[in-house]
Amino acid sequence: MNNSKGFLYLIPTTLGDNEPLEVLPYLVKEVIEKLDCFIVENEKTARKFIKRIAPEKSQPSLKIFSLDKYADQLEVSTYLDVCTNGISVGLLSEAGVPAIADPGAEIVKLAHQKNIRVIPLVGPSSIILAMMASGFNGQNFAFNGYLPIEASERKEAIKSLEKLSKEKNQSQIFIETPYRNEKLFIDLKSTLNPATKLCVACDITLSSEYIKTLEIKDWKNERPDLNKRPTIFIIHKE
Repeated sequence: MNNSKGFLYLIPTTLGDNEPLEVLPYLVKEVIEKLDCFIVENEKTARKFIKRIAPEKSQPSLKIFSLDKYADQLEVSTYLDVCTNGISVGLLSEAGVPAIADPGAEIVKLAHQKNIRVIPLVGPSSIILAMMASGFNGQNFAFNGYLPIEASERKEAIKSLEKLSKEKNQSQIFIETPYRNEKLFIDLKSTLNPATKLCVACDITLSSEYIKTLEIKDWKNERPDLNKRPTIFIIHKE
């Protein structure tokens, strides 16, 4: 038995259907090639990504642990047990980087509890890329996840974030389920102050990428197609 523990590698994936090595460093390919154990949200898409970035790798030899919403928490707590035998594990995000707006955070927490070294690999984060491209305050920003689904609660949340942005000079980032993007966009235009700035960033890193920052009064005449396209929204009120 190997007395040294295996590592937990945090492995980023692409944000869409583009060539992995266009947006990922070669080190990601090297790490995937040497690992046989992976923790993933969706086994089918994870295997497809692994095959695409490391086509010579034997798929039958892979040990895949599921981290979807149906995963049993007691079972999840054992996913890193192989590390005690010197076997390293890769945590794969469904899109972008693991543990950021991603359920992989609980695995990273578990690794720290078990004193397993965590190694994050460089890759695209739609949240950070959108913030970079927004023109907003990159020194002070907050990610708020999803806003409420119910219309009145969502509008109250939008007003609250706008107020917070002005008080703290803080850019407020949030996301929505892609098929609800259009409703959120309409609510933002009708709820925010005309002078408040909004950045809409969708399909980041893809050929269909769209990133634009305007004041709300200028968004009135803009009608980007956001339906079913992964989108980041950022507001900033000066």
